[in-house]
Amino acid sequence: MPLSNPAAGRYAQSPSLLLLLAICCAFAPLSHSQDVLTYHNNNARSGLNNNEKILTQTNVTSATFGKLFTVSADGKVDAEPLYLSAVKVAGAARNLLIVATEHDSVYAYDAETGAKIWQRRTLKAGETPSDPRGCGQVSPEIGITSTPVIWRTATGNPVIYVVAMSKDSSGKYHQRLHALDATTGGELHNGPVEIEAKYPGSGDSSSGGFVIFEPAQYKERAGLLLIGQTVYLAWASHCDFRPYTGWIMGYDTSTLAQTTVLNVTPNGNEGAIWNAGAGMASDGSSIFLLDANGTFDSRLNSSGLPVDADYGNAFLRVATSGKLAVADYFEMENESQENGSDTDLGSGGTVLVNQNDSTGKLWQLAIGAGKDSNLYVVNRTHLGKFSATSNNIYQELKGVLPGGIWSMPAAFNGTIYYGPVGSPLLAFQFKNARLLTAPVAKSANRS
Repeated sequence: MPLSNPAAGRYAQSPSLLLLLAICCAFAPLSHSQDVLTYHNNNARSGLNNNEKILTQTNVTSATFGKLFTVSADGKVDAEPLYLSAVKVAGAARNLLIVATEHDSVYAYDAETGAKIWQRRTLKAGETPSDPRGCGQVSPEIGITSTPVIWRTATGNPVIYVVAMSKDSSGKYHQRLHALDATTGGELHNGPVEIEAKYPGSGDSSSGGFVIFEPAQYKERAGLLLIGQTVYLAWASHCDFRPYTGWIMGYDTSTLAQTTVLNVTPNGNEGAIWNAGAGMASDGSSIFLLDANGTFDSRLNSSGLPVDADYGNAFLRVATSGKLAVADYFEMENESQENGSDTDLGSGGTVLVNQNDSTGKLWQLAIGAGKDSNLYVVNRTHLGKFSATSNNIYQELKGVLPGGIWSMPAAFNGTIYYGPVGSPLLAFQFKNARLLTAPVAKSANRS
């Protein structure tokens, strides 16, 4: 269990619900352009719906905005519900609310009435959801923990990609990737597929020159990421129970074949990918994420990369062209102290923003924060790498997030919103492509 916040942990579990509450407005049904197909609406993970044209601070009142219905689900809901508009179901257009549970079910509800359209159990015969593996972060069972992602193409039915954990009658644990038809819940592409992997290395769970992915040791916490025709998965541990290392995997959307694997601590240990449930971020060509505490190799090669390719507690840019590979990184100068005290970046998510400075130059930035109370802004083209004497980073605001971050920020109109533990909601504003050093606004209440 993480030392710096034993109650919350890096898991940052969403409120556990046995009932799903659908909150909506009493206006016209949402349009196709307002689909919510992935965690936080987009791969930049800003949380922004650019197509919202109806809701305003004036018309969102208790008289016009509130709960429309309550629907039941068979287990806790830790994944973000997703939304699909105007889906043809049995010949009629329906707006669908997609919900996944820790009891290994995926539901499609009618988003206007709450009626259940379909339910799919992702278990095979004789299986149950996983037990909590001795860790209270996901309890009493582990099924579908991460937010699915939906591929909506110009033709054909939308496809829901989801990872489910289970346990069979012999006590063996399974992680599987499913592709579900959004209109029926039926399995597609000969799914599901067993998630297996190995990667060159001598770290935890290694054998014969490879680290081996052991399904029992991991949970898929970070939301799934879809780039082109590849779905990317990232893996967290159960509490901090070793052995485990830092896995990212890519699967073909049409065949469910594994196409690429990366381990970011292959010759060490730990380095899980939590991100408080946030999906890894992407600009369309690279993946950006915050890695949790784990082995970092401070011996650098001529390119400034760790000799043993271990990136514990790093801000990472992962190239997706060809095979997955770490293309750049930032590691703080006190990485050894932070790794040793479990005061790492892994408890927060990453958001991507673009900002122009006073000369009109465009800066492509990524923003992240974790348990150490600092807010980090990196240049996505040159993250800063590692120096034992100073943080070579685009911008760092020290101590501005008291209590630390176990959540995902949001970005809108040049402002970044953070909710530190036990602190007010804070708004940080960009000016001349840099964040002002103090928040420009804060809420009256505390989180």
